[in-house]
Amino acid sequence: MNLPDRPRAFLCRRFTPAVEAALAERFELVVNEDDSILSAAQISARAQDCHLLFVTATEPVTAEVMAALSPTLAVVATLSVGHDHIDLAAARERGVQVLHTPDVLSDACAEIALMLLLNACRRGFEADRLVRSGAWQGWAPTQLLGMGLVGRRLGIFGMGRIGRAIAERARAFGLAIHYHNRSRLVAELEAGATYHQTLEAMLPDIDILMIAAPGSPALKGVLDAERLARLPAGAVVVNISRGDLVDDEALIDALRRGHIRGAGLDVFANEPHVHPGYRGLDNVFLSPHIGSATHETRDAMGWLLIDGIEALRAGRTPDNLLR
Repeated sequence: MNLPDRPRAFLCRRFTPAVEAALAERFELVVNEDDSILSAAQISARAQDCHLLFVTATEPVTAEVMAALSPTLAVVATLSVGHDHIDLAAARERGVQVLHTPDVLSDACAEIALMLLLNACRRGFEADRLVRSGAWQGWAPTQLLGMGLVGRRLGIFGMGRIGRAIAERARAFGLAIHYHNRSRLVAELEAGATYHQTLEAMLPDIDILMIAAPGSPALKGVLDAERLARLPAGAVVVNISRGDLVDDEALIDALRRGHIRGAGLDVFANEPHVHPGYRGLDNVFLSPHIGSATHETRDAMGWLLIDGIEALRAGRTPDNLLR
């Protein structure tokens, strides 16, 4: 890849201090100082003459953005595993290389998945509010009874690296693992989990649904009213994937009716504009898209992008290059 000795780079969102320092050392770095979410038009205007564009899942890198930054733009590097916010076809057409950050965030995302699962099953939001409000009158035998995990069935939709990391942790809580994937895993990776050829076939056989599938336009709204109805009454839903995989109206209705006992959500359609229906529900635990939010993980993600760019400059093909 032919880049100048000190390429010009635009950083759409603030990265960790260590990663930003490394970027500034290597590149002529322009930073979106206020860390606001930039629109496609704003990126096009502010990243002019840049060779490298650092983005996250919140920035749309459309065909129009690439046209506006052409022919200088050589690499788009996204601090995410998912890449549905980037027009890969347009990138290929213009010869723009796209890097992402697989593998390094599986553990952190699995931890958040279990946090959401536990809070949804054991009524964490209600418990926290009861204590903070001063309304707690002391221990009671039937106070805030929730769903125990031992012997329950966890269905994981998307058994990639993150899904398998979730399964490993969930087994320690006594959960039986079921999963649906585009294809069945080899026995070593399956580790005794029960495979279902379709999502529809899995839903009636589980107590908790964990959505860990990669974001894809084909999966938009996949958890709709019809599929929610296939879950047993009193089931729990957890989503750490992409918000638009869930039909918000359908899930809110199922939570209000009690068909779904509880939900844990770390991702939302139209972030940060969360559907207001969730805010009025006691039986949903909400977190602000923090699946990979540890110091160690965000540093590792940033370094993976830097290493990928260095590999490209050296004429090598990095493992985190999207083809």
